[in-house]
This record gives sequence, C-alpha cells and structure tokens, in this order.
Amino acid sequence: MMNKYWLTLTACAVAVTANAQKKTFTAQDYARAESFMSYNTSKFIDNLISQPNWLAGDQFWYTKKTAKGAENYLVDPVKKTKTLTTAYGNDASPAAGRRRGGGSEVISPDGKKAILIKDYNLYVKDVASGKLTQLTTDGIKDYGYATDNAGWKHSNGPILRWSPDSKKIATFQQDQRNSKDMYLVTTNVGAPKLEAWKYPLPGDKQIPTIRRVIIDIENPKVISLNIPADPHRATLSDDISSSGTFDDIDWKADGTELAFVSTSRDHKNEKFRVANAATGSVREVFEETVKTQYESGQGEINWRYLPDSKEIIWYSERDDWGHLYLYDATTGKVKNQITKGNWVLTRLIKVDQKSRTLYFMASGLDKINPYFEHFYKIGLDGKNLTDLTPEPGNHEVRLSPSEKYFIDSFSQPDVPAVMVYREINGKLVTPIEKTDVSRLAATGWKAPTPVSVKAGDNNTDIYGLVFTPTTMDAGKKYPVIDYIYPGPQGGSVGSWGFSASRGDHQALAELGFIVVLMEGTSNPNRSKSFHDMSYGNMAINTLPDQITAIKQLATKYPIDTTKVGIWGHSGGGFATAAAMFRYPDFFKVGIAESGNHDNRNYEDDWGERYNGLAENADYESQANQNYAKNLKGKLMLVHGMMDDNVPPYNTLLVVEALEKANKSFDLVIFPNSAHGYGSYSPYMMRRRWDYFVQHLLNAEPPKDYKMQGTVIQ
Repeated sequence: MMNKYWLTLTACAVAVTANAQKKTFTAQDYARAESFMSYNTSKFIDNLISQPNWLAGDQFWYTKKTAKGAENYLVDPVKKTKTLTTAYGNDASPAAGRRRGGGSEVISPDGKKAILIKDYNLYVKDVASGKLTQLTTDGIKDYGYATDNAGWKHSNGPILRWSPDSKKIATFQQDQRNSKDMYLVTTNVGAPKLEAWKYPLPGDKQIPTIRRVIIDIENPKVISLNIPADPHRATLSDDISSSGTFDDIDWKADGTELAFVSTSRDHKNEKFRVANAATGSVREVFEETVKTQYESGQGEINWRYLPDSKEIIWYSERDDWGHLYLYDATTGKVKNQITKGNWVLTRLIKVDQKSRTLYFMASGLDKINPYFEHFYKIGLDGKNLTDLTPEPGNHEVRLSPSEKYFIDSFSQPDVPAVMVYREINGKLVTPIEKTDVSRLAATGWKAPTPVSVKAGDNNTDIYGLVFTPTTMDAGKKYPVIDYIYPGPQGGSVGSWGFSASRGDHQALAELGFIVVLMEGTSNPNRSKSFHDMSYGNMAINTLPDQITAIKQLATKYPIDTTKVGIWGHSGGGFATAAAMFRYPDFFKVGIAESGNHDNRNYEDDWGERYNGLAENADYESQANQNYAKNLKGKLMLVHGMMDDNVPPYNTLLVVEALEKANKSFDLVIFPNSAHGYGSYSPYMMRRRWDYFVQHLLNAEPPKDYKMQGTVIQ
C-alpha cells in the first residue's frame, strides 16, 4: 500500500515538473515568425521592378523600387542603354491586352466585336454601338453554346477561339444533359441557398461532351464539324480552356482551315484533325496512343499547325522525354524529330517560319538542378541547338513586341534574380537590375537551402528545399514539418526561382521546426517514366520519397525523426491523411486541408487522367477513409463547405470513418468558404501554427493570436 502511495506521489511530481518545463509561446514569438511572411519581407527588398511598359522600337520603361523610393528607367535596345528618366509616370502597370478567354465577353482580334452568352446561346456585340446579333438559336439548358463548366471550374464566360481575321469563331455546344449534379448549400440565418451544377465523377457512364462548331460571324451561320462529339477533354490539363482560351485549336491565318486535337476520355489517344471552315468536313491527319496519359507540355500547349509549309509541330514523350517532332500535314508522317536528349521541352515560345527556327523553354540541361529552365533555339531540322540563356539558374523570359529581343530574369531559390535585356540570338543588349536583399538579410532573414537526396527507390535523384530556424541551438534536434503537394500535375516546391518568402515555411521554421519541401517521383518536368511512377495508384502520394528524404536529411541536419509533422492542401490534404493512416509510426502530426480523399468523389477528368478509368484502376483501395482506423497520431481535417473544386464530402467521408473507428481527431470547418479559405486564410495559418506547436513541440501557443497581414499565396 505504501509503495503504491509513493509511486502515485512520484508520478504527480514528474507531471508537475514536466508541466513547469512546458514552453509557452508569446504573441511576440508569433509576431517575430510572422515577420518572415512576404507581406513583411517585401519592404526590405530593393531593385524590384514593375512590369515593362513597352514603347516603339522595343524600348520599354519600368519603375524600380529602392530604399530611397521609386525610380524610372528607359531601356533602348538600339543604343544599348538603360537611363534614368522622368518622362514617364511612377504608377507602372502591365500593358492591357485583349482577353483570350474568360470574363463575360471574348473580344475579336481587331477589337471591333465581342462574343457573349445569353440564355445558352451566343451573341455577337458590335463594340462601338453595343448592338447585339444572335448567332445561335438551339442552345438550351445543359446543352448550351461555349459554356464553361469542367465540374471543378465553372463560370459564365464563353469558351471560343476567334479566327485571326475576326470573321469566324471556333467553339462547341456542350452536352451535359445526362451528367450528374453536385450540390452545396450555404450556411446562414434562414433557408440555405442551394448551389447545383453539373459535376461528373470517375466511372460515370456519361460525361459532358462537346459538339464542335465553327460560326461565321459576318453572315451568321453555324457549321457543324463532321465528327462525333468529343469528350470534354484537352491535352494540357483537365479542362478545354486551361490556357485561358479554347484549347487545342490553331486557325489558318486566312480563316479557311481549323486544326484541332481530340482527346479521348482516358487521355490515352490524341487525334490531330483539320477542318474545312466553310463545309465542316474533317480530315484525319494522324493520331498518337500512349499507355498512360498524353500531355502536350508543361504549362503550355506545344503543338502548332504550319499550313503554309504543310507541316505540323507535335509534342510527344514517346522516347521517354518531352520533345518536338515535325510532321507532314498532308501524309501524317513524321519528317524528323526536332529536339532530342535526356531533358524536357516545357514550353514552345516562338516559331519563326521564315528562318525555320524554334524558340522554347526547357529543363534538364542545367548542371545544378534539372528543374531549372533555360531559353533555347533550334532549327526545324533538329540542328543547331543553342542555349540563349547560359547562366546557371532558373530563367524566366519575356519577348519584346517585335520578338527581336527578350527580357531574361534568372535566379535560384537561394540566389536573387538578375535581369538583363538580350537580342533574340541571346546576345546581351544591356543589364537591367539585380535584386538586392542586403537590407532583408540584415533583419536576420536567410534563404532556404536547395537539397538533393535519393527517392524511395534508393536510386532516383529528387530535389527540394530545407528551411531551418535563423538561430539554432547547438546540439539540439528539431521536429520536422513536411509540406507536401504530390501532384501529379505539379509538386511541393512550385517555382524554382528566387522568392524571399514562400508561404509560411520560414515563418514556421522560426517557431522551432525544420521545414522540408521535396519534389517526389511522379511529379512533372522530368522523364515520362519518372512522371508515371504512381500511375494507377495515386495513393502512393510520393510518401515513400518523403520518408526516405527526411531520413537522409537527418544525417545532415539536426532533425528529430521521432517528431515528424506533415501538412498540405487539396492533393496535399489527400497525401497528408494518407501519410497519417498508412505510415502512422513515422508521421505523428498532420493537417489535411481540403483533401480529395476519395477520387471517386472528385471531378472525373483528373482521376481518369492520372489514375486511369474506374474499371481499370482500384479507386476503392486508394480511398483514405478505408485506412482511418490506423490513425495513431494527431490529425486535423479542414474543409470549406462551399468548396466547388473538391467537394467537402471528401473530408466528411474521412470524418465518418474516424468516428466509426472511435478515433480522436480535430476538425476545422469554414461554412461558406470555397477551396481556398479567402479572408479566413490568416485564421487557418494561425491554427496550423498552433497545432504543430502544441503537438510537435509540446508547447503552449499564445491564445488566439491574430495574424496582422494578408496571406499571399
């Protein structure tokens, strides 16, 4: 009896001692961490410039911000000079351009006409007079013309492509009549408002299709293309207007022909076709079929129709790398491969048909990092590949109006940007600016560290960034937070250029963590085989790569691998919950925001593209709710109840499974928020900090700290 008494007293004493040692964070601690957010760091960065304001002769002026204020400079390519000027205003803004798509109207190339939707039909508006002329008459609900609905994305703007001569448009009549609806309801006093729209899901028997048409604007007439309706699919991503206009369309300059690509429902077959704009007859030129999924590039559709030379530039990963091929548009046969090698052409920027030269961005040739993009040129015959931006780093390029020059900005995650003006052949015209972070560094700021480790297969090189506290205690080990976005259409790092603040990664590190961002296998911008590593099983979520990366980094950084946190948004939310359920002994704390936890409950195209059709892929075994019973650590689930991208039922399925399994967890709901949390984003960031502080550091956060700035994504 006495022994039990003393054991009880001893346990109490230990508990009291542990309690006394528990760290309490103050509002000042959080404020210091918040000082590393972009809305606080930007004021300490010098030589940031505005968008270029183009003038005649490819001259441009810009405004530069310094500690002393704003200065304006004029760049002259003929004189090869950059001079201080007072001739232009200080309020620099990007030159306004005509919208290619989106908005409520699409303006013609000559600026005289605009197309809009009214009662599911198309009208042309004379810009000068405002007069409306009806173009179509048979559009009805769920079978309207040029309607913008991809399930996850929907608007009132028309999706179409004007011919260069402003006389015709290419568009479609979208048939959603047999597609299923998605429902959301608002939270408010009184009766909720029902939001309902067409939102097809993987495995649905019928999905939206598009009946392709060409409309003569001057003498209103609808010409139907002589082919069956196409699935609502595109080569770039999961929407036929991903690039901001009607995708996979290329008009002949005189408007007599329309080249286009039809994509199969599973994204495995692409048909290149050319339509007669007067009759609607369609000529089949060639097709490509792949085993997994076809894509036309990274961030850009890279095929082009060259009717003057009767040729086609086509993008393909048939040799395991993203490259261009030259086709004969008459025979549909390959004339030659244009680009070749163990690297990826990401974006075709310019085609000079007169000199038969292509200009493009590509990654994989920089010796430092395979994700760094450079600007190249090459002949259509595949000869004379030239790096126009040879400096190491990630290059961003902007062509001048005449396309005889370009602005080149290059940087690395830990090296601020240098900006120069070059001739199109790469020859330097004049330096422009160098971003100066010396005032920022004086505040204690530091850049993240780029790293390279082996992937989960212990063979493939993967790359990422590590954020450490600016002041670290010798001999101390730190909990690690893994920020994850598994793609497969993107990755955790995002831009590989310089950024003084990337979300709240450094801010979190300042609270006493090491934060890791790793581009796992199955992310883009590498080889086709690299990108396809998780095809058919999206639940892999790059998690084996994350685990092995953290273990390797722990040999170089003071990481405590017994205290691993993970968080992510959208696909990152899916990955976070998967990490907590599938690797519960490694990941101890997770925050899953807006996750697509069961891809049978997310729009049809994304899953069917990267995972396969429902009859060919085991969606059931990939669904997070089926593994909720394995939870051991601390998990916070988050969702906006008006999320029209990833419907909230994805998270609620996991909630229900956790409750059935008698598991404790935390839930944050934003009743009227969409996929992002809008004005509630600062609140969510604070809750995220609190959760990791409480459960990874075993510390007490300041009560209800209020973030002072606006979260910039």
